[in-house]
Amino acid sequence: MTTMTSEESIYDWNLVNTMRPLAKAGSVKLYDETLRDGIQSPSAVDPAIEEKVQLIHLMNELGIDCADIGLPGAGPRAVDDVIRLAQEIVNTNMSLLPSCAVRTHINDIRPIVEISQKVGIKLEVMAFLGSSPIRQYAENWDEQRLLQMSGDAVAFAAQNNLPVTFVTEDTVRSRPETLEALFKNAIDKGAHRLCLCDTVGHATPDGVRSLIEFAQSVIDGMGMTGQVGLDWHGHNDRGLALTNAIRALEAGADRIHGTALGIGERVGNTAMDQLLLNLKLLGEIDNDLTQLLVYCQAASEAIRWPIAQNYPLAGSDAFRTATGVHAAAIIKAESKGDEWLADRIYSGVPAAMFGKCQEIEIGHMSGASNVMYWLKKRHLEQDEGLVESILQRAKSTNRTLTEDEVLTTVRKYQAGH
Repeated sequence: MTTMTSEESIYDWNLVNTMRPLAKAGSVKLYDETLRDGIQSPSAVDPAIEEKVQLIHLMNELGIDCADIGLPGAGPRAVDDVIRLAQEIVNTNMSLLPSCAVRTHINDIRPIVEISQKVGIKLEVMAFLGSSPIRQYAENWDEQRLLQMSGDAVAFAAQNNLPVTFVTEDTVRSRPETLEALFKNAIDKGAHRLCLCDTVGHATPDGVRSLIEFAQSVIDGMGMTGQVGLDWHGHNDRGLALTNAIRALEAGADRIHGTALGIGERVGNTAMDQLLLNLKLLGEIDNDLTQLLVYCQAASEAIRWPIAQNYPLAGSDAFRTATGVHAAAIIKAESKGDEWLADRIYSGVPAAMFGKCQEIEIGHMSGASNVMYWLKKRHLEQDEGLVESILQRAKSTNRTLTEDEVLTTVRKYQAGH
């Protein structure tokens, strides 16, 4: 029997007329916001410190580059947690780089300077300021006020030898002349990165591209090409967060923000797990993602955030089918002794790559092949009468049978024979 190669078995339109790599800088950096922006969700629980420690270890194992470990300005508990997490990163020699979000107030930045000196690690300062006209109107800010606040904050952090990213909130709804003035001012004061934010989930892919190209033109115009990086921070209000994140890479951003399971304010942020999964499948990263499912589950438990059944990868239905035609195709692929084929015949995401497997169950749309496969996997006899009995039970319902229901049918059949 001839075995097809992967190139022969799948024609990948995703790679047609597409420039690779996506990231113009040649590498993708990922920034995890789960422990700051993620837990700002009104439905989230701020995890216990040991749960936060587990999460930063998982981030490190997944090859995530940077993480926001807290907002010290939120209060004493937040300060204690930031100290503990920074100390854990130092003690275990993680490659994960820590940062903290702050308002553009020196009093917010001072605790970060103190924590950095106490622990002996540089904490990146993510200094944020609203820049859109609607925010300026609500706050009674003029441009001079914005320049003063952001300039003083960035300069203070830089003078204390901390890396600084200047974060414009609601960047996608801000005027270009305001952004240009703020960007130039921040870079002059010592900012090494600019973070462009879709704070309210307003952006479309075209908007992402236009904004990033504009920001890069400001950097280039200052003669700072390659010296100042660009972050993209997106929210999912229009359901475009993941698409926008990938477009941001194509347009020139070199660091992308996300949260576990897309947890965040309102409908949430770019899902870090989905971003990792897609970048892996696109060949943009070569990270070991065998712990990706564990990361999702740990975040779900720590933040008390249930995972939807149909959620990509981590959802209970992600690799599960009870449809006869689908199940038959998987079974036929397995019968060829080709696990690679079986994992892709009805799945755009290979389950085994991420620590899961294809699941075939029995329901009202199943055929005999579903039942035979189910019994075989559980080392039960595939008696023709038993198969028919289970199939009849399934056809009498309007849903997928539970394991207990199938086993009950098995026991009744065996008792009668």
